[in-house]
Amino acid sequence: MSKLFARFLKDESGATAIEYGLIATLIAVAIIVGAGTLGTNLGTLFGDLGATIGDQPTE
Repeated sequence: MSKLFARFLKDESGATAIEYGLIATLIAVAIIVGAGTLGTNLGTLFGDLGATIGDQPTE
């Protein structure tokens, strides 16, 4: 029984899958945050641009 427990503690095959999962999660969070920030900035930019164009006098 102790050999089985010792072998279980030394087995690191599942650790690699967990590490890859954590890396993928961090990358996904970074993409979501970056896209959200970019979308907000672009929305503000185009909103300001539309307001500026809309304020121009027509002939």
